[in-house]
Amino acid sequence: MIEEQAVVTHVGKGYVNVECLVKSSCSGCQQLDNCGSGQISKAFPQKKVSHKVVTNVALNQGDSVLIGIPEKLILTAAWQVYIWPLIGLLTAGYFGQWLVEQQILAHELLAVILSLLGGYCGFLLAKRRQTALANQSDWSPRLLKILASNIAIVEIDR
Repeated sequence: MIEEQAVVTHVGKGYVNVECLVKSSCSGCQQLDNCGSGQISKAFPQKKVSHKVVTNVALNQGDSVLIGIPEKLILTAAWQVYIWPLIGLLTAGYFGQWLVEQQILAHELLAVILSLLGGYCGFLLAKRRQTALANQSDWSPRLLKILASNIAIVEIDR
């Protein structure tokens, strides 16, 4: 399970919206001050990402929670994003080269263009699959546990 700490931003009936920071990989290294990538990551503000989490647990706005996504889902998404364009590129490239060898296409540049078109079609297929899977409930983050709650301070006595 890949876990991430988040803050509840909105509470609805049967769901909560949570927000978490996208962390840079260049934030914990000892060479942060001497590295160009580390300097660039410090220069730009961290990006916040919000997710809708289905839960029946009573939460309040501002609560810190731990959300998670199974590794299998991340690996499936990565496989689709990388493999489908590669399969399209190689298949169309092989077919384009075969067409050049059969003298149907006049130049190998057309075979290269055909292979790039196949890679783009693979990209579109992967994008379509990811969009379809994103709407399934299995692909949404799950609430793992509540980390902390805000306590309203009404009065401080001395």
